Amino acid sequence: MKTLHKRVLVTGGAGFLGSRLCERLVNEDCEVLCVDNFYTATKDNISHLLPHPHFELLRHDITFPLYLEVDEIYNLACPASPVHYQSDPVQTTKTSVHGAINMLGLAKRTKARIFQASTSEVYGDPEFHPQSEGYWGRVNPIGPRACYDEGKRCAETLFFDYYRQHALRIKVARIFNTYGPGMHPNDGRVVSNFIIQALKNDPITLYGDGLQTRSFCYVDDMIEGFMRLMNSSDTITGPINLGNPDEFSMLELAEAVRRLTGSRSELIYQPLPQDDPKQRQPDISLAREYFDWSPTVPLEQGLRLTIDYFEGLLSRGLA
Repeated sequence: MKTLHKRVLVTGGAGFLGSRLCERLVNEDCEVLCVDNFYTATKDNISHLLPHPHFELLRHDITFPLYLEVDEIYNLACPASPVHYQSDPVQTTKTSVHGAINMLGLAKRTKARIFQASTSEVYGDPEFHPQSEGYWGRVNPIGPRACYDEGKRCAETLFFDYYRQHALRIKVARIFNTYGPGMHPNDGRVVSNFIIQALKNDPITLYGDGLQTRSFCYVDDMIEGFMRLMNSSDTITGPINLGNPDEFSMLELAEAVRRLTGSRSELIYQPLPQDDPKQRQPDISLAREYFDWSPTVPLEQGLRLTIDYFEGLLSRGLA
């Protein structure tokens, strides 16, 4: 009897997280359809998967409907770094909102389970620390980051309205800062910025006093969290925080990168961007309780792997 492979759609599948998820799904014998408009992604991320018989690539913008047959949908499509999402804020909002409507419509028709890649940015510049899923957030709805923050908040609203109105099987993950091999070298995120600057012995740029904090989760840990949430009981809808609860200041991160690269870079300071959060640390109690997930890769180990990746890019003139 022929084995039926689970058919999985990954939107934003050629991006940093999407490509790693596609790789994991292919390795688990799923039939994977990767959808991406390549606004920020690159084919290099998924080129090694193209020859695989159970992997298919479709260039498509999810702000337009998509008609196909699937069992599961991972909706990851949206620029996720300030440099990219602020360069076309209207399109960013459309991707979060219209894209969610289109993917939810597809899930409704096919009765597919659907996962939404939300973000810790829904908490804004938080008044409570660490951030738990019960916190409603403190977001500036008209600031330069609002296209992403409010777009993701609206997407969450749509997911839960479809859940209540149409009994969709939804999974909503709030993703905290993630890093690792495969990051875009010019995406403006702090880990890639610091590593590229350090490897080039350029000044490492800190904003404000450098004491604002983030919690960094290695990419393989994050993908494991995605899979466990998607495969959990239908009663577990989220939102669920996925991130590393170990908190580091930007200054501590810069010093670690400088030490691990052996860089001679000096530290320079620039004004803090508008609405940049002062603290970011996830409470992952629910992920631990519901599907026994917590990160396993310590920051220094993950940074070494990421530094090796960027050294390779620089040696080939790709960064």
